[in-house]
Amino acid sequence: MNAATSAAATSGNARRNWIALGTIARREVMRILRIWSQTLVPPAITMTLYFLIFGGLIGSRIGRMDGIGYMDFIVPGLVMMSVIQNSYGNISSSFFGAKFGRHVEELLVSPMPDWVILGGYVAGAVLRGLMVGVIVLAIAMLFTTVRIPHPLVTVTTVLLGATIFSLAGFINAVFAKKFDDVAIVPVFILTPLTYLGGVFYSIKLLPGWAEAATHANPIFYMVNAFRYGLLDVSDVPLGVAYALMLGFVAVLTALSLWLLRRGVGLRS
Repeated sequence: MNAATSAAATSGNARRNWIALGTIARREVMRILRIWSQTLVPPAITMTLYFLIFGGLIGSRIGRMDGIGYMDFIVPGLVMMSVIQNSYGNISSSFFGAKFGRHVEELLVSPMPDWVILGGYVAGAVLRGLMVGVIVLAIAMLFTTVRIPHPLVTVTTVLLGATIFSLAGFINAVFAKKFDDVAIVPVFILTPLTYLGGVFYSIKLLPGWAEAATHANPIFYMVNAFRYGLLDVSDVPLGVAYALMLGFVAVLTALSLWLLRRGVGLRS
């Protein structure tokens, strides 16, 4: 009888946790869709300009990159760039807004486990990244033929990349004390790493020291794994890229949960 009661209680807790997780994620998605003109339209316009200027005008003069048409070469990088930026931006602004409005405290004092709070926000950010990624991929189809020879690699790379930068955005929001702090990392760290991550060029064009430095850029591995999924080419071994991405997910998840558990930057 005691075992049956314990099992029922465990099942009930699990059900409540999943309902809470879905509620937070659904709230985040509704927020994204409610302000779609700010969350979905700007990246679509920006990436269209990238395709027109870099892929169309400049690409026609560059010709081929690594034996691939330049327009085709930049598609994976631009999709990943949009996924990374929007996943990061969504959770950093959303969670900091909750912290600034002090309604995050309601989550902290609730019986929800830390992983539910973190998972709900990360799920919302990942979904925004995926939505923007699909939009950018659809735009790319207007300029070139998009084939996906390795769909599993394509999907898992996007999911891992979006998760990594959702977690990084969460950590940024935890430590941010004002809205300007949320913008510092994207402007001074995320954007340079993205542009220097092989989005627009092959590292084979770089001098030795610059090529070695690029291998220290985590975004470089994500872009190349995604490029392998779309174009069947990559500047790095696929196994190395996956090992690095999974390692980042594990470390950032552990750090995020620790910050939540300790209430760092959240409890006054």
